[in-house]
Amino acid sequence: MKFLKLICICLLFPFFGFGQNPIKLLPENPHYFKYEGKPLALITSAEHYGALLNADFDFAKYLNTLHEDGMNYTRIFMGSYFEIPGTSFGIKNNTLAPEPGKVLTPWKTVNENGRIKYDWSIYNPAYFQRLKDFMTLAQKQDIIVEITFFSSIYRDEHWDISPENPANRINAESESLDRKLAHTKENGELLALQKGYVQKLVRELNDYDNFFFEIQNEPWSDRGVKVLNLMNKYVTNGPNWMEEVEYADQLSLDWQNEMIETIVATEADLPKKHLIAQNFTNFKAPLFDVSPHVSIVNFHYNWPESVDWNYHLNRVIGFDESGFAGNDDWVYRRQAWAFMMSGGGLFNHLDYSFFVGKEDGTGINEAPGGGSSTFRKEMNTLSEFIHSLNLPAVKPAAYRMISSPGLIGFTLDDGAGGLAAYVIEAGKPMSSVEFEIEPGEYEVILLDPISGERKVVNTYQIKASRLVLGLNLTQGETVIHIRKK
Repeated sequence: MKFLKLICICLLFPFFGFGQNPIKLLPENPHYFKYEGKPLALITSAEHYGALLNADFDFAKYLNTLHEDGMNYTRIFMGSYFEIPGTSFGIKNNTLAPEPGKVLTPWKTVNENGRIKYDWSIYNPAYFQRLKDFMTLAQKQDIIVEITFFSSIYRDEHWDISPENPANRINAESESLDRKLAHTKENGELLALQKGYVQKLVRELNDYDNFFFEIQNEPWSDRGVKVLNLMNKYVTNGPNWMEEVEYADQLSLDWQNEMIETIVATEADLPKKHLIAQNFTNFKAPLFDVSPHVSIVNFHYNWPESVDWNYHLNRVIGFDESGFAGNDDWVYRRQAWAFMMSGGGLFNHLDYSFFVGKEDGTGINEAPGGGSSTFRKEMNTLSEFIHSLNLPAVKPAAYRMISSPGLIGFTLDDGAGGLAAYVIEAGKPMSSVEFEIEPGEYEVILLDPISGERKVVNTYQIKASRLVLGLNLTQGETVIHIRKK
């Protein structure tokens, strides 16, 4: 009888995540991940972060679609921040803006004269059941989940509905709080409530392997300090947010470190330890004061330079959100290839084709970005190519593309004696590229990043440490793999 009980327990463990290992940095090359014993890069085209908290959203159909389309990653907000239908950032169908009465948060709510109030001392069992159902299915589908605890509160109308606002909290000691102090240690009693919320989620999620934590989405939007103008001025007085880099100020960084320490201390007594990400800035910046507990450094609207400038950190560098570059998918395809072929380890396209009623990602949306089933096929081509490389030894190799007249190139050492490059036309579609390469025999393969078609061009015997390839970029871009035989 004892033997039968042991068999039953062992059979149940894999389902609940026991006996496995959480996603971690790849020991041989911490610019990538290791999961289920294999090297991993995270590449996805995923919804706008409301899959958990929007009760109308069919997350099962959504996760199944991601899996079928070859995506291995999604990002979710945990309920401390959500948006208002029809008013947020020009998004017509916004999963992060549930209809009235359809917001699921971790706390019990009551309706006081038409105003929703949150009791932070009593948790909402329906929320945690949905969370566990979501995580169980995501783990089954090999999808890694980014657990984002907090977000900047961009506008007064968002603060007006926020569970963190003392006006919306049952038994709040004060009646008001500047929203730009909400994510600092100068937020009064809210700090202890925030830490309790983090501790609760850390404990509830500890059984799962398929996730990492992120502290706050876009903290610079609440408390930004300008550090760089992108318009080639190298000064801090940029004209608007799309032309400047802002870093979170010291009050924000101190509060984020408090949340990081809360995660670490809570997990100290739990069986599993999980990675922590921190979202530092938009575009590109040389990071400073990165906590030793942070394994993933995330940028939004990322530029490949962020990899070069921060590669010495020996952590995953992430392109955590795309958008605000038009509605055409080709823009984001090029962003993804350029970033990943510069040594990035995580790419998350904000895919607006997912929303309530279109959880299969076939929707047509009005939004400041792209997304489609076609785009996800293109991202699957990128994912398959990156995972075909020897990730434990892959590293950036821009210096090995010696010349590329009229072309922009991004180059990786493929970890197996060869090179991989992504090339974009910049004025001259018929041109050539010259590589520095060790003597030996190589097979040259061209990959079409749009169709996924793969073509073996030729085999070369290199004796002079140089290889020149002629190119005709009829579609404006190509991938070259110079594979050592």
